[in-house]
Amino acid sequence: MKRVASLTFDLEECDLPREHGIDFSLDDGMAVSIEGAAEILDVLERRGVKATFFCTLNFAERAPEIMRRIVAGGHEIAAHGVDHFRRSPDDPWACKEGIERLYPGTKVSGYRQPRMFAVDCAALAAHGFAYDASLNPAFVPGRYMHLSMPRTRFVEDGLVRIPASVTPHVRFPLFWLSLHVLPLWLYLSLARRTLRHDGFFTTYFHPWEFSAMLAERARELKVPALVRRNLGKAMSSRLDSLVAALSAEGAEFLPLRLA
Repeated sequence: MKRVASLTFDLEECDLPREHGIDFSLDDGMAVSIEGAAEILDVLERRGVKATFFCTLNFAERAPEIMRRIVAGGHEIAAHGVDHFRRSPDDPWACKEGIERLYPGTKVSGYRQPRMFAVDCAALAAHGFAYDASLNPAFVPGRYMHLSMPRTRFVEDGLVRIPASVTPHVRFPLFWLSLHVLPLWLYLSLARRTLRHDGFFTTYFHPWEFSAMLAERARELKVPALVRRNLGKAMSSRLDSLVAALSAEGAEFLPLRLA
């Protein structure tokens, strides 16, 4: 059975402090995310892994060196709205058009809604998107509680939907926060089992998780205690371990558009 792994990263300006009432400017948020994105790319390049990067238009406009590095590395660029903190109904196609204008030759076919909020699948398909990755069908109260939705990819209103991987049966989430807080051996064991069961594994992270700057100021910026675990270089090491574990299971790493 073929096994495919798709690592995805939401390249957004870091607005986590703003969610907790801290005055954190766009420039500050970009500095944190640019540093973290460079860390991510270093890990992927060492491992020879191709990934998908969901970019806000803010990030695409303000981080040209990172964007060029993504393109040069053969990774996929997808859309993640315009401004991560402030959403507008036309964000998906405004982001897609903006990225394709800024980086000629780039074809944006995928979308992820900030914070995994609901999307209009028919509208996305009508504006040229092939897939959406805005679903975390996990057993977690709140916006991730989609127990009636399929665990694996399906088609809705002409759009392919690719959920983030959750474990079979109990639907434990294997998203970014789980890699922060679980013992590493346990997270890797769950990821391997899910890959073997489904033949496919995908998860998502954010660049600020890999930022040493954010790790150093985490308490000052009111980063939640669970998120503070394994920030910065420690998270880079965990990402490297995840790649190694999935590779040992025979996974082929592909961007979502090719998976």
